[in-house]
Amino acid sequence: MRTSRQAVIRNACANGGRVGPGLIQQDWPEELDALVAAPKHHCLLLENETVRVLDTRVAAGDTVPLHTHRWPSALYIVSWSDFVRRDGDGVMLVDSRAGEKLPVGGAVWSGPLGPHTLENVGQSELRVISVEVKVGGVYPPPLPILDPY
Repeated sequence: MRTSRQAVIRNACANGGRVGPGLIQQDWPEELDALVAAPKHHCLLLENETVRVLDTRVAAGDTVPLHTHRWPSALYIVSWSDFVRRDGDGVMLVDSRAGEKLPVGGAVWSGPLGPHTLENVGQSELRVISVEVKVGGVYPPPLPILDPY
């Protein structure tokens, strides 16, 4: 049994990841939002007032254009490849080859990410599902729990 108040779900994968304006937390320009600036690499799976879920895919040798991630997120690693993240001025922020490899099926926490590019310098696709938490979002009411007994 579901209540009439359900979270609004927008699935834009068939639309190339393009969506209309959404809620924002940071002051970065909206045109740098991951779904706007880099729709080839970011696909919206779900969005409501509380979370936004993105499927991010970066092929070997590909570079994601300059973009931002406005909210903190839990990142689930679907497939791994080494990458280099650079800021808007091209200064290297992260080179994954110098650090610990994240296991496929593992998860990590990330704060909001300001303007950056990401280059896949590995040999395989980098794929991550990110659950962005819209801090201060409006939480939908819980669904009723049915007693199975």
